[in-house]
Amino acid sequence: MLALLDMRRARVYDFEQMQTRVICIDMATNARSVYREVAELLASGQIAALPTETVYGLAADAFCEEAVARVFEVKERPSFDPLICHLPEAAAVHSIAEVPAELRSLVNKLAELFWPGPMTLVLPRKACVPDIVTSGLPTVACRVTRHEVMRGVARALGHPVAAPSANRFGRISPTSAAAVMEELGGRIPLVVDAGACSEGLESTILQPCLDEKGKPAVRLLREGPVTREKLRGVCRVLKPSRAEASATPTAPGQLSSHYAPVKPVVLCEPREPFSPQPGVRYGLITYQGDSSLATQGEWSQVMALSPGSGRLAEAAVRLFAVMRAMDAQTDVDCIVAEALPETGLGCAMMDRLRRAAAARSTAHESSPSEP
Repeated sequence: MLALLDMRRARVYDFEQMQTRVICIDMATNARSVYREVAELLASGQIAALPTETVYGLAADAFCEEAVARVFEVKERPSFDPLICHLPEAAAVHSIAEVPAELRSLVNKLAELFWPGPMTLVLPRKACVPDIVTSGLPTVACRVTRHEVMRGVARALGHPVAAPSANRFGRISPTSAAAVMEELGGRIPLVVDAGACSEGLESTILQPCLDEKGKPAVRLLREGPVTREKLRGVCRVLKPSRAEASATPTAPGQLSSHYAPVKPVVLCEPREPFSPQPGVRYGLITYQGDSSLATQGEWSQVMALSPGSGRLAEAAVRLFAVMRAMDAQTDVDCIVAEALPETGLGCAMMDRLRRAAAARSTAHESSPSEP
């Protein structure tokens, strides 16, 4: 199956346009009927876009290899990039993962504190999880979202839901149903619209492990809303080694180039002056809107993540929406992103901005007509 996906990845995609239906869900009136309808669709081997508190996900029955293959194909996602399995509750983790005895207490503590919520745990997989979901790895990424829709559908389906972000591979993650339609409209049969996501950044990904002293710890594989500061109150937090970071991904969202607009992105790091190129029209994404960079030079557009207030939580919710809005501006050739404070959620946002800049780093050096 993985070889088949590689062949699909290599060809030029020519998707047959389909009618993409959008269902607006109201938790007080039609939630249960929507859960049943979506579960029936997934059980038939189809896929659908569903909300979480972080971003919208492209959902499939995790135990249906054909449906999961369809997720990879629609997203144009490489087969070596594993998917997250969404579960209805924490106890369900034992249906797809083996929790080592020496890590059980730590896993239980993390689940108690951060599930339901924006945390993904990478654990040894059980044999019931298809290779295509884990990209052939011996581990599986497990998550219990805080969003009732994804949990409700998983409960109605009776299986875990495999769901990466509902966008084309490498592009900006969608935080609204409208953004999903921009990315995948005509490629998928259904989008469940539950409004804008409350967090705006993908989940923190952790791999419970033993440190060099044999004590339980977590390896931080992807920054997210569950910040290092929160985790350090529970256990030691390790970063992947350079060798691990440069190797084939062991969890979703680890590729160095990711989360990118179509237009090139330049990240303006602290103490690194920005030097515009003649003839290039620049748009600036700034933290508060009143920085020295924002008030200097000629910007075609300036968009603030947290206008005036400088709140990281607000900036995190707005990050992908602002990136998408700036990407749509016809008078902008290149996007400049101002560095954010690297504390709390700022670490996760800087992670996404660095990956977006890496995805288009060579494009900034090309002519304005080829951004």
